[in-house]
Amino acid sequence: MILLGCISSISNGCYTSIISFGDSLADTGNAKVLSKYDKVDPPHFLFPPYGETYFHNPTGRCSNGRLIIDFLAESLGLPMISPYFQRDGIEDVVNSRIGLNYAVASATALDSSFHEARGYNVPTNASLGVQLGWFKLSLSSLCDSFSDCRKLLQGSLILMGEIGGNDYNHALVAGKSINQIKPYVPLVVNTIISTVIDLIDLGAQTLIVPGNLPIGCSPVYLTIYAGYNSDEYDAATGCLIRLNKFAEYHNELLKIELNKIQEMHPSVNIIYGDYYNAALQFYISPNEFGFSNGALNACCGGGGPFNYNQSAECSSSTITCADPNTYVNWDGLHLTEAAYKLIYTSLFNGSYTIPPFNSLCSMCVT
Repeated sequence: MILLGCISSISNGCYTSIISFGDSLADTGNAKVLSKYDKVDPPHFLFPPYGETYFHNPTGRCSNGRLIIDFLAESLGLPMISPYFQRDGIEDVVNSRIGLNYAVASATALDSSFHEARGYNVPTNASLGVQLGWFKLSLSSLCDSFSDCRKLLQGSLILMGEIGGNDYNHALVAGKSINQIKPYVPLVVNTIISTVIDLIDLGAQTLIVPGNLPIGCSPVYLTIYAGYNSDEYDAATGCLIRLNKFAEYHNELLKIELNKIQEMHPSVNIIYGDYYNAALQFYISPNEFGFSNGALNACCGGGGPFNYNQSAECSSSTITCADPNTYVNWDGLHLTEAAYKLIYTSLFNGSYTIPPFNSLCSMCVT
């Protein structure tokens, strides 16, 4: 593998911008605008207590504060990356030279028609293909010529999500079994891979492609599957083994396909982001990382053994913890700012990217 040196940057010698795709793990406000533009009821994460810890008001982020992409931007000396859609559904081109974020909460890798054909709906038609389409449409505003666009992408850090988790989440919550959704995995991975190839063809030089989180540790699934036999749970973490094995299956297929692309494009930096193991470390030893209230209970939720209730989403009227920094999970599915910061640190300052991110450009990391 050929590792390139740092790309010249106006900010810190590394990357001139971040271009992001994905779902709620990376959405910094697109769903907030699109819900108004599409004239649908605003989602619950547009209201308090979302955003309470850092921004002190809801921003459209599905957490109490910053996300991995926010910490990444800060470490690169860049402002927080603007959502593609701004007020009134108008694309933001003012800040486009320092990056744009196309991620949308609830987005899937596969098109919504795929899921609808299997008997359930997804909340948004903002699949990875749709997001890539937005990006291609915006190129005329981002750059003046083909060579200018390639130069922009060569100097950008492309963050591919996380994406794909919702293809499984929506199906599982709708009542599909793991065996029923297992055939989705190659389709999801192939969609991610084809998008990576498209971006490389457009000029992308450095891409971070995250794997899925250990979903068997999420309060939403611990609640839905409550009552399983004790041997269905990992003794070290309390997480559901079968669901975590499923996430591992997705991640292994993704890594295999990323390795193939790397062989085809040896001069491109293709980085696998091991979100799974970066998160698993604090599920194994929560106290070691400051999560004194454990890793499996939601900070904000509708009560129950894991403070999660499908009929009582996180809101100002539900049970919210006094100190989110002592919790891994924020609302049953999404993590707290403290957890996202630790995942960021493990990836970009640590050893949970393959190859290590700081081996490509050590001065990028603070």
